[in-house]
Amino acid sequence: MVDAVSSDAAEAANSMDTADGHGPRTELRLHVPAPAARPGEDPDFSFLAVPPVDEAPRPAVDAPATDTYDLATTLIRVLDDDGHAGGAWDPGLDAGTLRAGLEHMLVTRTIEEQFMLLQRQGKAAFAMRSLGEEAVAVSAAMAVGVDSPGYGPGLDMHFPTYRQSGILVANGHSLVEMTCQILSNEGDRLKGAQLPVLHSVPECGYFSISGNLATQLPQAVGWAMAGAIEGNRIVGVGWTGEGATAENDFHSALVFASVYQPPSITCVVNNQWAISSFQGIAGGTNASFAQRGIGYGVATLRVDGNDFLAGWAATRWATARARGGFGPTLIEWVTYRAASHSSSDDPSKYRPVESAKAWPLGDPVDRLTEHLIGLGELTLSDVEAIRSSARDRVLAAVAEAESMGTLNSGTSLSPVDMFRHVYAEMPPHLVEQRQELGY
Repeated sequence: MVDAVSSDAAEAANSMDTADGHGPRTELRLHVPAPAARPGEDPDFSFLAVPPVDEAPRPAVDAPATDTYDLATTLIRVLDDDGHAGGAWDPGLDAGTLRAGLEHMLVTRTIEEQFMLLQRQGKAAFAMRSLGEEAVAVSAAMAVGVDSPGYGPGLDMHFPTYRQSGILVANGHSLVEMTCQILSNEGDRLKGAQLPVLHSVPECGYFSISGNLATQLPQAVGWAMAGAIEGNRIVGVGWTGEGATAENDFHSALVFASVYQPPSITCVVNNQWAISSFQGIAGGTNASFAQRGIGYGVATLRVDGNDFLAGWAATRWATARARGGFGPTLIEWVTYRAASHSSSDDPSKYRPVESAKAWPLGDPVDRLTEHLIGLGELTLSDVEAIRSSARDRVLAAVAEAESMGTLNSGTSLSPVDMFRHVYAEMPPHLVEQRQELGY
C-alpha cells in the first residue's frame, strides 16, 4: 500500500469534527491491487467462483441486451468436473465436431511447443504459446464458421492477438507457412515485415496482427460496420487480453459497437496475466471484464474458456445474434495462461510455479478428452493415436519449413522487401532510399 497523504495530514483528518455532516473518516491511502499469491506461496484462486453447469440461463439470440447482464457475473459452463455435458448452453455437438476440436487443439499445442523449441535453438527470434487456452481460439473459429459463406476479403474476419493461432489451425492454414513465418525464412509470406507469431492470413479469416494490443478492436467493429453498410451478414470478431481493456481503443470500439449496432463480437481473453501484471491491475478485482459491456448497452457473456463446448455455444450464440441483425456482443473468456508470456518471459519471477496445475477450470484438452471418452466415442488408444498423428503432422511441417532456411541459415530475405507492400505507389523518398541501397 502507498500513502497518498502524509501521516500527519491523515491524523489531522481522522481527528476532524464530523459535525459538518460528512461522517467519520479513515486514513486515506492509495489502493494498489496485489495478486493472491506470489512465488514461493501456494496458488490461490479463491477469487474465482465456479458455478454449476445449469446456473446460467440461455437467452434467445434476439433478446434485448439487458436480458444478458446477469451473464456478465456468472460463468457459462457446459462440461462439469466429471466431463459430463449439461445445462441450457449444451450445444449438443456431434462426435465428429468434438473430435475435430480436440485434434485442432492438440495440433495447436504441439506446433507452438515446436515454435518455442526453435526459438531456444536459435532458429527463430521469438515465440509465444497459448498453452492452456487452446479451446478459446479453436472453439470460436469453429463456431463462427458454421454458417459462414466462406472466409476471405469481405467475409467473416477475426482480428486476433498473438495467442489465437488456433484459429489458423481450425481454419485449415498451412502448418508449413505458419512455421516459415516463425523462422523468418524465404517461405515467410510476410517477408520479415512482421515479428514472428504475428501472422496475416486473410483467406483464413485471420487479419494482420498488431503487436500493440486493443488496436485491432476498432478495426473489427469497422469491418462489421462496412459489411452492414453493404448489406452483407458478415461478422467482425475482435480479440484482446484483459490487460488491454484499459486501453482507449477498447472503449472506442465499444462506443462504435453500441451506437451503430454492427454484427461484431468483442472477445476479451482473461488469462489472468498481462505479462507480469495480474488482472487486478486492469480492474479485474472490482468487476468482471464482461461487465464493461453493460455500460455500453452491449450484450455480454462470461464463459469458461477451458470448456470447448461452452466456448462453441457462446460464440455460436453471439454469431447468430450478429448475423441476425440483433447487435454486438462482448465475451469474456475466463482462462489461464499456463506458459510464459513469451520466449522472453520467466513467470516463476511473479507467480507460483504450480499455479497452472491448480487452476480450477482445468486443462481444455484434458476436459474435452474426458468428455469424448465418457461418451464412448474415444478410447485411451484412440486418444494416443490422435496425439501421435498431431505430432507427426507438426514435425513434418517443421522439417519442410526448416528446409527453406531459418533465422540464421539459408537464403536471406532481400533488403528490398522492406520497401514493398507499404504504399500502393512507392513515394519518391522511398524510391530514393531504395536506390541508395543499390536496388
